[in-house]
Amino acid sequence: MKKKLIVILGGGESGVGAALLAKKNGLKIFLSDSGILLKKYKRILIQNEIPFEEKGHTESIIIQKAIKIIKSPGISSKNSFIKRINFFGIPIQSELEFGKSYLNHSYVISITGSNGKTTTSSIIYQILKREGIDVGIAGNIGRSFSKEIIKKKNVYVLEVSSFQLDDCYSFRSDIAVLLNITKDHLNRYDDIESYMYSKFKIATLQKKEDIFIYNHDDPLIRKGLKKYPIFSNCIPFSIKKELDIGAYIKNNKIFIRNQKNQEICFFNVKDIPLIGDHNLYNIMASLMISEILNIKKESIIPMILKLKPIEHRMEKILKINGVQFINDSKATNVNAVFYALKSINGPVIWIAGGKDKGNDYIELIPLVKEKVKAIICLGMNNEKIINFFKNIIDIILETKSIQKAVYMAYILSFHGDNILLSPACSSFDLFKDYKERGNKFKKEVRKLFSEKI
Repeated sequence: MKKKLIVILGGGESGVGAALLAKKNGLKIFLSDSGILLKKYKRILIQNEIPFEEKGHTESIIIQKAIKIIKSPGISSKNSFIKRINFFGIPIQSELEFGKSYLNHSYVISITGSNGKTTTSSIIYQILKREGIDVGIAGNIGRSFSKEIIKKKNVYVLEVSSFQLDDCYSFRSDIAVLLNITKDHLNRYDDIESYMYSKFKIATLQKKEDIFIYNHDDPLIRKGLKKYPIFSNCIPFSIKKELDIGAYIKNNKIFIRNQKNQEICFFNVKDIPLIGDHNLYNIMASLMISEILNIKKESIIPMILKLKPIEHRMEKILKINGVQFINDSKATNVNAVFYALKSINGPVIWIAGGKDKGNDYIELIPLVKEKVKAIICLGMNNEKIINFFKNIIDIILETKSIQKAVYMAYILSFHGDNILLSPACSSFDLFKDYKERGNKFKKEVRKLFSEKI
């Protein structure tokens, strides 16, 4: 039997986008999902006459007829069906790489890191859009790259996850940014080295004419720079030391020193509306991209100084009787929680928990001792968090209800306290995703507010 099908595994945003691009280019395609497709995606597939199946994979079609598999980043390479596909030698490609193969002359800016990807991607997208550049944004931010390619933009800003990079073998960015590497997703990777290898693909797949922007303060990135072959032009940024080239802080101001040894001053750190060191890193990376693309300083500064937190990332919701509620549902790893706690002044009641990703909470101990007065565990299995902090924090409660978590936190609070939802875990035990978790948290806080006024 002659193989002729392109099979797309996974019918979410990424898979449906790949299906639309494949259809537009006259490829014979079949989409298969082990779960139930969302109505909006099913409607798109039917409207575009794209054959699909749900609630399981028909192996006889996929194994016998597929010349290539385009795999959703959410499907692990450890999945038993993926192992069978590998056994039969059918090539697997990421949606990112599939999309890029249909891109001719567009400029690609890719941003990865354990934390800060969405914020940095959003900032640079806004800067370029304001400058009048024909720019699209896609990737892990929730828009399929393949679908955006159909719109034929001049520049693409991509938020790229390690899962997307796993199945990339030639995906190349004109500018690549690596913000940080922390112990994240260790439930999916065998060890930190495997995770580092995935993240560094964003740089190792570049050519000598490309640019790689990286966080000089991150020890794992410095380790990776020595370990992996990188041919692109490497430019660092740091909030800890003045650099010979790149972005740094001096006298409380952000500077960039370019290859001509010119020092450009942007603004005072205190004027930036987004709090925390993590946001300084995100802004510095965005400034460096803007400088490389010759965006005028006068265009960049007003936009940066008007920035607001993205939804679900250190998002201040309401203050009830002097108690500030903060939604940081996007903090799905320990490092994100570290920066959240570090940026808060005053006592914290910390709502944490969810599906653990191999977390090590050691780096949080000093901040938890200093700032946290109580922990409320919100998850199906809270044993790890409870055991880790039980000798540090006197009050640790647990619940499977976000409504109860909000009420418990409020009952424990006093004027001047902060109630912080910053889970350090993924949401998949109780919620569809971090957005649903954050939205339900906000809904319960607003309900509480209406009862208290």
